[in-house]
Amino acid sequence: REAELKHGRVCMLAFFGYVAVDGGNTWPGAPAVSSLAAHDEAVKNGSMLFLLGVIGVFEALSYVAIAEMLSGQTDRAPGDYGFDPFNYKAKKDYSTVEITHCRAAMLAFSGVVTQSALFNVGFPYMK
Repeated sequence: REAELKHGRVCMLAFFGYVAVDGGNTWPGAPAVSSLAAHDEAVKNGSMLFLLGVIGVFEALSYVAIAEMLSGQTDRAPGDYGFDPFNYKAKKDYSTVEITHCRAAMLAFSGVVTQSALFNVGFPYMK
């Protein structure tokens, strides 16, 4: 469940970013390329190494919580990192809603990338 939530949350952000870039929104100074070509462009200009470092820091910080859960030293629920600024947990249990959205985002992101790679078009593709 922990891995599914983590991958689902990443896919929710990735889908939004993919659609935003293909819709014409870019970071200032970023090359104007499609989302599909952005990875190769980032590797060429060296910014992918910085991104790898940032992600590595986040992964290293989250390892402690995951190791505690796997060893049984905590009663933390999967995916609960204690970050709830709007106090949603006190209002309603959104765990089923979140896992449903995570699964939908994983399918959506896979579909968008597949469409872009197969047909060499951005998203949304409209004629």
